[in-house]
Amino acid sequence: MVDISQKVKQIVEEYIEPGYYFAINRGRQYGKNTTLYQLEKYLQDQYMIISISFEGADDLFDSRENFVRGFAQLVTKELENESLDANVIEQWNHYEEDELTFQNLGDKISRLCTDSDKEIILLIDEVDKSSSNQIFLSFLSLLRDKYLDREKGKENFFHNVILTGVYDIKNLKLKIRPDAEHRYNSPWNIAESFDVDMSFLPKEIATMLEEYEADYKYGMDIDKLSNEIYAYTSGYPYLVSQICKLLDESV
Repeated sequence: MVDISQKVKQIVEEYIEPGYYFAINRGRQYGKNTTLYQLEKYLQDQYMIISISFEGADDLFDSRENFVRGFAQLVTKELENESLDANVIEQWNHYEEDELTFQNLGDKISRLCTDSDKEIILLIDEVDKSSSNQIFLSFLSLLRDKYLDREKGKENFFHNVILTGVYDIKNLKLKIRPDAEHRYNSPWNIAESFDVDMSFLPKEIATMLEEYEADYKYGMDIDKLSNEIYAYTSGYPYLVSQICKLLDESV
């Protein structure tokens, strides 16, 4: 495996510690999930990590009520893995049918963040599955408003929100009311631009080759080979993995 610890540390120092909200948008098989997994491992002792996915959750966006109920249930599964007081989880799970509103959801999140001993990071994968849905845009509006309130010191909320997907949700068409004109003004405009290079540089490719060489002792020129692989792949993680797989199988 390529050692991406320096990328993880960069994300922590430049985005996590300052409390930024941001999105990681990269093509398929570009290492988003691997990076998030390593990031969770790095942060799990200091923060509570709530990691959910919108993959296959189309019915979540059928109505406001479905979203609030479904989002709460997704979060519950994560909370049950944490050493939270049972009363905190019970309070999170309790809601009346007339409380299935975004306002109520925001208040529940604020209360959860207040009751938690650790600051909470929310990770949502596959956010662009329903990114043009009005319900999703309303959810982004909630995150934006609460983020601004948090910055003003008015209330507790998620320390970080990290959204991942293929497409940049900053470029979504926003339509507040059914009769309103579309505007390119995503509620995610409070987010920091994510500028970490997730491609594999030659020195990072070399970490994988060094491990391989330690096992098989072929006497390879690691510096030359890592630069050659980079030249062929531009560091695209999937291509790096595939070319190394082919090299291994052809030996």
